[in-house]
Amino acid sequence: MNLKKVLTLRTIVATSAGLTLATSTFVAAVQVAGFLTGNAAWLAILTSGLLCFLAAACFSELNGQLPSAAGIRLYFGRAFNDNLALVISLFYMVVIMGIVGAESFILARVLSYAVPAIPPLVWIIVMFVIAAWVNIRGVKIAGNFQDIITYGLMLSIILLAVLAFGKINFRLENLTVVGGPGNLIQAVALGVFLFVGFEWVTPLAEESTDTKLISKGMLIAVGLLSIVYALFTVAVTSTVPKEALGHSVIPHLLFAENLLGKTGVIWMTIICLGASITTFNAGLLSVSRFLYASAREHVLPTCLSKVSFKYFTPWAAILTIFFVGLAISIIVLITKRYLIFVNLAAAMESLIYVLAGLAVIKLRQKIPAAQRPYTIPGGLILPGLTVVVFAVLLATVLITDKIAGLCLAVGLFLSWIYVINGVPVLRERHRKKHPARRRRPVKVELEEQ
Repeated sequence: MNLKKVLTLRTIVATSAGLTLATSTFVAAVQVAGFLTGNAAWLAILTSGLLCFLAAACFSELNGQLPSAAGIRLYFGRAFNDNLALVISLFYMVVIMGIVGAESFILARVLSYAVPAIPPLVWIIVMFVIAAWVNIRGVKIAGNFQDIITYGLMLSIILLAVLAFGKINFRLENLTVVGGPGNLIQAVALGVFLFVGFEWVTPLAEESTDTKLISKGMLIAVGLLSIVYALFTVAVTSTVPKEALGHSVIPHLLFAENLLGKTGVIWMTIICLGASITTFNAGLLSVSRFLYASAREHVLPTCLSKVSFKYFTPWAAILTIFFVGLAISIIVLITKRYLIFVNLAAAMESLIYVLAGLAVIKLRQKIPAAQRPYTIPGGLILPGLTVVVFAVLLATVLITDKIAGLCLAVGLFLSWIYVINGVPVLRERHRKKHPARRRRPVKVELEEQ
C-alpha cells in the first residue's frame, strides 16, 4: 500500500524547521555564544546557517533526482555502495532519537523549575503519546499540528527578542568581537547543531504534492531558523550576564524571567513545551518513514513496513519510534549526560553533509544524463566546498569533545556489524518466504524507489 500525497510547502517548511527547533537548541545557542568573547553569537549562527545552505542545496539536488522515503539511504547507496549507505543511515537514525533524549532532559529541568508539583516524566510521556496519536491518525493531521506549533513558536521567540531589545534600548555592544579565528570556528562547528535534522524532511518526498517542494522547504526552513536563532541568542546574551548563562542548563528560562518575571517563565515554559512537541512530532513523522522504507527493502524487520488501511500511515514504525524514543529519554533523564548527544549530533550532521557533497559529485560522474529537477549552479564548486567545510567542522567537534568522537566511532562500528551480519539474515528470510519470486539485486530495488 502506498502513502498519501498530501503535504504542501507550508507543512514541509514546518517539518524541516520543527526537527531542529527544540528546547535543546536554545541551550546550544547560548553555548555558541560562550565560545566568543564579545556578543557576536549572531555572526557564528548566521555563518552556520549559510554553510547549511550549501548542504541543503546538495540534498535538494539528490532529492530531486531520487525522491524516496528512503532518503539518505537511497542517495548514498546509489552514489557509493549499499552497505555504506546502510551503516550511515541506520546510525544517524539512532542519533536523531538521541537528540530527543537530550531534549527530554532539558525539558524536564525547565518543567521542574516552572511546575515542580508535576513529575517531568509525566509531561514527556504525554507529549510522546500526543505526537504518536496525531501521526497514526494521518500525515495531514500531523502536518497541520506541526504547522500551528512551529510557526507559533518562531513568532513567539522573535517577539521575546524584540521585547528584550526594547528593554536594553538597542544598546548592543561588541557585536563583531569573536576573540580569534579559533573561537569562531568552534562556535560555528557547534552552531551546526542548531540546524541538525533539517534534511530529515526528505523521507516525506513520497507524501508531498510535488517533490520539488522538499527542496524549497529545506532552504526556507534554514533561512528562517538562522534569523530566529540569531535574534534570540543576541537578546539572551545582551540581557543576562554570560557568567550566569554558562553555568545553567536552563539559560533560556533565566532570560525570560529576567525579562518579564513570572510571566516570562510561564511564556518560556509554553515555548519549551511547544518546541519539544515539534521535535517529537517531526521526529516521528520523518524517522518513521525511514523505518518504513528500510523495512520495505528488508533492511529492518518486515513488520515495520505495515501501513494503516484507514489512515494510510506506517503505524508499526511510528509505534516503534515511540517506544525507542521514550526509552532513550528516560535514560538521559537518569544519567543527565545530554551534552554527549548534542556534540555527537553536530559531528554526525557534519559527516552526513560531507557525504552529501560527495554523493552529488559522484552521481554526476556516474549518471551524467540523469534527470535532475534541481541542479546546484557553478558545477562542482559548491558541492566540493560543502565537503571541505564540513570536514573541517567535523574535525573541530571531534577534537573539542573526544567522548563524542568515541561514541561516533563505536556507533558506526555497531551499525556496520548489524549491516554485515543482521541484514543478510533478514533478506534470506524474506527470500525463503517468497520462493516463487526471483530475488533481484538490491541496487535494482533502490532504483525503483
